[in-house]
Amino acid sequence: MKNILLPTDFSENSWNAIVYAINFFENESCNFFLLHVNRFSTVVFDDSTYVATNQVVDNVYTKPTKLKLRGILKRIATQFTNNKNHKFYTLTDYNYFLDSIRKHVEEKKIDCIVLGTKGASGLKKIIVGSNTADVITKVQCTTLAIPEGAQFVKMDEIAFPSDFSVNYNIQILDPLYDILEKWNSSLRILHINKKKTDLNSNQIISKEILEDYFNNIPYSFHYLSNNKVESAVQCFVESRDINMICMVAKNLNYFQQILFRSKVENISYHIETPFLVLHDKS
Repeated sequence: MKNILLPTDFSENSWNAIVYAINFFENESCNFFLLHVNRFSTVVFDDSTYVATNQVVDNVYTKPTKLKLRGILKRIATQFTNNKNHKFYTLTDYNYFLDSIRKHVEEKKIDCIVLGTKGASGLKKIIVGSNTADVITKVQCTTLAIPEGAQFVKMDEIAFPSDFSVNYNIQILDPLYDILEKWNSSLRILHINKKKTDLNSNQIISKEILEDYFNNIPYSFHYLSNNKVESAVQCFVESRDINMICMVAKNLNYFQQILFRSKVENISYHIETPFLVLHDKS
């Protein structure tokens, strides 16, 4: 039984992530936890004591939030046929967003967080909203970030950009292996350099680790030279019809260049291609 955390701010982007998650885990037994977090700054406080009373929090925040979460459950029931393998639970929290996510990841033993890349107030040209960016980089849990334009399709090909600078351990790659095996997908390992240079000894070791680990999975290595890493990824995603991009969070050099550009500049994978982030939990 997998435990999946679905943070929601009730935006259409977060609803799209929920739809994607239900389809992605369609054939697996899952507990889905729908979580809405309200920041401390938006909770109404009692004027005289500056302390949020239970009654104020309940009337102004908790009850309306629970109604909205029930609305999502009804929307799910309307759109999807009853899947006996799926169970849904609602959670409300008034806390700092990141603290709440970490708390529920630990308490509910979450296997994967699925969330939209942008929230209700996200600017059109911003690639990743601040809450999503915090979860991706600061919460040690496998995270699937779903862009606003992404629609679920079978995972035929998954791209794995890497500069081979990280010595991968087996545990960190397990979630990716499971997805490849479940969907009978092919893995496309992509190495991008500004100049065409040979791999150094450490890079060769990292490459060999990947070769050994994915030995039973259809995989291939691809080498591109481009001054802009995100442009090379875009070209590769388009040419291969890639269904998902996967990266390891601690591979910061590639990670920041591919996902955390401040503005979209003809990079369609930011609005169409799901992004799987793997974390080293050791």
